[in-house]
Amino acid sequence: MTDRLRKILAGAALCAFAVTIGGPGGAAAAPGTGPAMTAGADCDSPPPFGAGLSFATSVAPSDNRTSVVLTPRADDPKIQCGVNEVTLRKDVTYATVAGAGGQPRELKLDIQTPTTGGPKPLVVYIPGGGFVVADRTGSIGRRTHIAEQGYVVASVEYRTILDGATYVEGVADVKAAIRFLRAHAAEYGIDPREAAVYGESAGGYLASMVGTTAGVKKFETGANLDQSSRVQAVIDWFGASDLSRIASDFDPATRAFYENSTDNALVRYVLGPNDPRRLLDVPAAVAAANPVTYAGPGDAAFVHFHGSNDRVISPSQTLLLHNSLLSRGVQSTRFVVKDAGHGSLVPDGDTTAPMWSTTQVMRQVTAFLKRQLS
Repeated sequence: MTDRLRKILAGAALCAFAVTIGGPGGAAAAPGTGPAMTAGADCDSPPPFGAGLSFATSVAPSDNRTSVVLTPRADDPKIQCGVNEVTLRKDVTYATVAGAGGQPRELKLDIQTPTTGGPKPLVVYIPGGGFVVADRTGSIGRRTHIAEQGYVVASVEYRTILDGATYVEGVADVKAAIRFLRAHAAEYGIDPREAAVYGESAGGYLASMVGTTAGVKKFETGANLDQSSRVQAVIDWFGASDLSRIASDFDPATRAFYENSTDNALVRYVLGPNDPRRLLDVPAAVAAANPVTYAGPGDAAFVHFHGSNDRVISPSQTLLLHNSLLSRGVQSTRFVVKDAGHGSLVPDGDTTAPMWSTTQVMRQVTAFLKRQLS
């Protein structure tokens, strides 16, 4: 393992910081059911951090002619939580799978449910983490905000390269979670007919894969196979869509690292833990891992968000999938957040992270859900 990959692994672990907010006074919620947020609080106030990652030094502008440009400021009004009551059920096991070294591993999810009566549409949140970690406790504020609008929000963990997993297992895990939730819809107050996925970064990639691979058998493994994993809507926050071009907007040194290395998280997540090849050496294997490969008529409706100054995943990645979906007659909208970086994962001194929790950005998310889910 190279020093650079060690830094990436360490940085990704820091990236997946958890924010757990319980009942009055901010006490951590015990496993089970309890208030998700206190009333009147800003939903997210993520700390600025650099996480020790290597960021691209430059980002080429992408073509925004088919996109909508949003121009929030870091100090613009933020979404508020506590307007409507939401309960939180933690540590629900949705599958037992083979983890690192073939040892059994329980995969868990956390469920936020509005207290108002009747079944609600389902939104499955897929966290990022560079294909290294998958911390389901992150983005609690944005998840709570969505739940308060009348959705059951389930945040799921999935296998990563630390489990020896590839994208096949990652996609299969998310689909298994969707099937589990549909199988237990009555217990969790879910309308099984209406489901969306919402992912950030690596989670955005997995969300896009889920939205474009309905019916692809290699991703349907495990229990509850009598249930559908098809979703009606996909919210893709700065996810990759062509892993061979993830750095195409970046400076030559960053492009060279991704294109020529045999030792980075992308290679491991596509090819597995011990394959010595570069992604450029195996175009067919990379194509099989790309959402753009599967995009076609009948796919879920998509909405994409990308910061114009994202130094981790090229902004053109969401543009590739957006245009591919449009060309195939699939409903797709792409928002570019002007000057924003890669969510909360930004270089030291970058103050754009709060843009992602502004009302200007998040109202596009909830408006999309309202249009697509009854």
